[in-house]
Amino acid sequence: MSTTQPQSTIAIITRNSGGPDATKPPRRRFSKYFKETGWRHIVGIVVGAFALFPLLYVVSASLNPGGTLLTANSLFSNFNIDSYVTLFTTPRHPYGAWFVNTLVIGLITAAGTVLLGALAAYSFSRMRFTGRRFSLTALLVIQMFPQMLAMVAIFLLMVTIGDIFPAIGLNSQIGLIMVYLGGALGANTYLMYGFFNTVPASIDEAAKIDGAGHARIFFTIILRLVAPILAVVGLLSFIGTSSEFILASVILIDPDKQTLAVGLYKFVSDEFSKNWSVFAAGAVLAAILPVALFLSLQKYIVGGLTAGSVK
Repeated sequence: MSTTQPQSTIAIITRNSGGPDATKPPRRRFSKYFKETGWRHIVGIVVGAFALFPLLYVVSASLNPGGTLLTANSLFSNFNIDSYVTLFTTPRHPYGAWFVNTLVIGLITAAGTVLLGALAAYSFSRMRFTGRRFSLTALLVIQMFPQMLAMVAIFLLMVTIGDIFPAIGLNSQIGLIMVYLGGALGANTYLMYGFFNTVPASIDEAAKIDGAGHARIFFTIILRLVAPILAVVGLLSFIGTSSEFILASVILIDPDKQTLAVGLYKFVSDEFSKNWSVFAAGAVLAAILPVALFLSLQKYIVGGLTAGSVK
């Protein structure tokens, strides 16, 4: 009976016993390393520095009490939190009210956008009706024209509505939310439509056999399966609403009702009283909430943006 062992077993024993094969593989030459991997590290460092510098500049400007952009050229040369104190101690500029208004308007608009977009996407994905393809194309084409092109028409419409229903007219946060929701369909619906198509229709058929209708299927089954795209659309809607300036500045007039985008502009819009340090401080605090939402929904973002693109 042969006692020879396979070559692989002999090699393993040799390496474990510290034989000649136990030596580490030779290191790559620098030229080969740079050609295969090193240049990518350099590109990553350059892109990271390019993206990080504006953030550091804004934070440095918020801590510099000089009040101008020129005094902030030396990063973190001064450290003073007076600008942050000024944000909450100036009655003429109610930053706290702006922050709350932005939070309320952004969250309500995001929730409404998700609900309306999901309802429309479910209808286009699961139902067959006359004009379905034309409606999908029309939503995509209309979205090519920004909502601010209708700024004059929206202003006149809000003035007319305010004469009849002041609660939803001009200088009303509810009116601004309704204007935002008027543009909720379009690209969001098309994005959700692609994701809804990835959910097997057999799930709907099985639920219908058990007696479930469209409403029950949508709210109890489908919404749970498409949670990633709902999180993505909600996040994008919140960020877009929070940073929107033109419509908010046209519709909201009273300072106590304005949003952060409109209110912060006042710090740098006055001809003789520009205060970039306070503006930068307000921008830093305003960025905390979107960043927190982004980090909390990060696990849904990649899947939500890519899963519907292959259907």
